[in-house]
Amino acid sequence: MKGVKSKRMPRAVRERQMMDAAVQTFGQRGYRAASMDEIAELAGVSKPLVYLYLNSKEELFTACIRREAAALIAAVEAAVEPGLPADRQLWAGLAAFFTHTAEHPDGWAVLHQQARTHGEPFALEVAAMRDEIVTFVTGLIATAAREAGAARQDPELADRDVAGLAQALVGAAESLAGWMNQTGAVSAKEAAATLMNFAWMGLGELMKGERWSSR
Repeated sequence: MKGVKSKRMPRAVRERQMMDAAVQTFGQRGYRAASMDEIAELAGVSKPLVYLYLNSKEELFTACIRREAAALIAAVEAAVEPGLPADRQLWAGLAAFFTHTAEHPDGWAVLHQQARTHGEPFALEVAAMRDEIVTFVTGLIATAAREAGAARQDPELADRDVAGLAQALVGAAESLAGWMNQTGAVSAKEAAATLMNFAWMGLGELMKGERWSSR
């Protein structure tokens, strides 16, 4: 009876069911261990139907990466209101990032653990997502620099700092999200607050022109 119902579903709904099942299976079992039989059973469809709609296991995994990456980026971008002060924008983006990864642990496992460890073309898909997030964060930090007047004082130095800080912040967020989801030691809001305190306190001093020196 389940198969009969699935045949009456619109194609988009059926594909979403199969993708949901694939993300759960890949996230929990890993790319190598996951089988198309498991994915089909979890989705309530036949294995030939999975192949018909989503082709090979490699293409299915790539589609999962793209979908989860797009959803994460959309969640972060949607949370940030351009009219807010720079610190509130950054807080909103971080909170959205950690909340999304906490609410979609299988999707985050696909992006953060599975895709990165199985080489091309999967790693390239995740790298593209990361570049997009870094670009977005770069814009947020650049806004903070402009508000503080740092960019007007030394535009070249500010641009260099902004690029490096964005890379560092995204890397820290990824690492903290992985720890948060693996251990459950903190909530999404607590993780966001931890990184916000770590980053913004340093950013605040930098925007004032205070710089650490090894000399």
